[in-house]
Amino acid sequence: MELDTLRDADFKLLDDAVKDWSTLVKNLETLKKDAEDNLHKGADKADWAGVNARVSQEFIGKTAGEFADAHTQADTIHKILNDTVGELKGYHRQLVEAIDGGRKKSLKVIGYEGGFTVTTDVPPEARHTMDQDNQADITALRDRIQGILDKATESDDSARTVLRAIADQSTMGFSDAGYQDRDSAAEAIKQADELAALAKKNPDDLSVKDFDRINAGLKKYAGDELFAERFATALGPQKTLEFWSGINDPHRSDRELKHDRLEQFDDLQRNLGMTLANATQSDSAAMADWKRTMIDIGDKPIHGNHGGPMGLQVMSNLMRTGDYDDRFLKDYGTNLMATERKHTGNGRHANSAWHNSLAIPQLNRIGEDSGADPLTGYLKGLSNSPDAATDFFNQQFVSKDDPDNPFERDTDGNGKNEKVSLSNFQYLFEEREWPRESNLKGDDLHTGQNNLALALEAATTGHPAGEMPTVDTPAHNDGQAKLMQSLVASIADDPSRLTKNSYMSDSMGQIAAEYMPDIHRGLHPGVEGEDKLFPVAGTAAELSETDITRFLYSVGRNPEGYAAVNLGQHSYTTSLMQYHFQHPDAYLNDPNFSETENLKKTIEDVARVAGEVEGTIGAGRAYEGEIEGGKKDADYNAVIEKVGTWGGTAVGIGVGLGTAPLTGPGGVVAGSVAGTAADEIIGAITGGAMKDSSGEVVYRNGQDLDGTKDSTYTLVESAAKKAGGNAGNSSPLIVSAAATAAEQGFNNAGQNVHQALDGEGIPRQLEKED
Repeated sequence: MELDTLRDADFKLLDDAVKDWSTLVKNLETLKKDAEDNLHKGADKADWAGVNARVSQEFIGKTAGEFADAHTQADTIHKILNDTVGELKGYHRQLVEAIDGGRKKSLKVIGYEGGFTVTTDVPPEARHTMDQDNQADITALRDRIQGILDKATESDDSARTVLRAIADQSTMGFSDAGYQDRDSAAEAIKQADELAALAKKNPDDLSVKDFDRINAGLKKYAGDELFAERFATALGPQKTLEFWSGINDPHRSDRELKHDRLEQFDDLQRNLGMTLANATQSDSAAMADWKRTMIDIGDKPIHGNHGGPMGLQVMSNLMRTGDYDDRFLKDYGTNLMATERKHTGNGRHANSAWHNSLAIPQLNRIGEDSGADPLTGYLKGLSNSPDAATDFFNQQFVSKDDPDNPFERDTDGNGKNEKVSLSNFQYLFEEREWPRESNLKGDDLHTGQNNLALALEAATTGHPAGEMPTVDTPAHNDGQAKLMQSLVASIADDPSRLTKNSYMSDSMGQIAAEYMPDIHRGLHPGVEGEDKLFPVAGTAAELSETDITRFLYSVGRNPEGYAAVNLGQHSYTTSLMQYHFQHPDAYLNDPNFSETENLKKTIEDVARVAGEVEGTIGAGRAYEGEIEGGKKDADYNAVIEKVGTWGGTAVGIGVGLGTAPLTGPGGVVAGSVAGTAADEIIGAITGGAMKDSSGEVVYRNGQDLDGTKDSTYTLVESAAKKAGGNAGNSSPLIVSAAATAAEQGFNNAGQNVHQALDGEGIPRQLEKED
């Protein structure tokens, strides 16, 4: 900051800018509120269909979010400008006072480009002598003025750095980085630079104190956008890999860090991963270079000719936490699968380069697997990023036209194998030889395939794995529906892909629960108006009756899978019945019959398919019980009791109505479920007493098929009664018909299971009924 610049500063323009930004913030706050209350919430309540359900509603939600981000960014800029102008005015005042004070002592301050001088205010010929006499006062005034200018420069530079960093966060749209004042933003950038400098050190030179400071700093600032971008870009891609690999290197000469801080390595992995994930959301030019370089060096040893793990192996383990940028994940996954093809002969054999060995440090500290297989960490990252996951699984792994394609199948059923193209999903779920790992107890680890199931859950449902859908979850799109079709067909083609890997069934059950409308349509084929009977928001997955039967039967053989489908089905059926009671002509409006007769047929059709779903998973459960005995049945009971702790949220897995009165944009049952008909039915299943208000047992949680059948039609009957009552349109005739139809559907399921499984692998009770 030049002396004359600060001394002669005209703050009117800056004051006007601060005032303008204040006005802009107020206006944007009004627009943000209008966008959320009128635009977004209005869109959520609208009865969307077709293209509007898939595109317009999601666009409106994003647009409303842009208004919120614009307000946040404008508010932050206003606060930074206001802080800076206030400080500069203060330094201007201090400078003027200092110069005036010097004048009273006959001292003169002269500014020039690049600096200033303090001298005695006398004619030039006497100045040298007088300056010597006044040296103490001259030095004191010079130091005071220099201190003021230094602080003013720091204030100005800090504001410029922060404002540029905020502006660079998003090349299009607005950044959601918000700060209460300039100093907090400047401190975040300062901390990022200092921590990056520490992380750049040779790991052998990293002290326990350094480790603690890095870990604490990343934990504190991981969610700060400016910090994350600055830390990542200051550290750089190569040093990021060397830092995490070096800390975990078993051959490091300095053992102090591992001895004293080994139990905190998992925290550092989480904090570092969260920070990098946040950084990838930035659109800054520096971050774009970071992402591009990280992908480019992924298939190379991090120490070049000196070896070490590949960049992909290191970086993938840092993807286990946080929400990484979708575009980065997609490009990263493309390179990852290209490297997989290179090291497996297009999937012909296992990937020896990614097996755990003494030459590779333990790159994963979250869980038990070593982290040697980069797909394990990458798939966990995809489970937090649904859009990237959908794109990844639908990408082609190998083409049937590739001369090095090793995969042949009989696709026409004529006994002749031909080359086939495989998607990433098909390769990973059906063909890949996953590296074998075990823990210290000798137990086999299946972390990679577990993470595969979680990624598939995110990819098909449109929300992060392990979470429930909300009213903001978009309707299923083409890519999600396509993947769901592939998943169901794959398990139906070879159920052992799931039953031999039953630890994946919890995710498969969750997926099935969120595709209940599509499943119900598939079990009710060839009927005109099924889109009105089982309305679907977005794109419906086209599923065959045989495939659904084999899929649900396989899922039902696992307690967690069974519980998810069971609760999802009853939740969906109850909510759907309530909708049809409220809109009795939505499906059937035959003038030859009364409204009650039309509604009765509608509820019967819904109840029949509900019984079929329950009969199918019930058969799978009964068969598993016969194989495993009482222990397995105890497992089913334990899961149901555990699910009971979810309370009303369990109803959230019943998805797909796609109608305004009951649901949000993705067909999710909207709002609080407390007191709804679906909530009461779920409570009957998960409640400790398993009884309704009259004391009658409505859900028999046992492996016997007859008990499951009785529970099914009793629950469906109760659902029809409660749904009709809530809609103010209850009919004893319709309620009774619902129970009969559910029982019929349950019996139909037994015949379907026989046909779909060719009589193999089914419970003895069904064999007797054959």
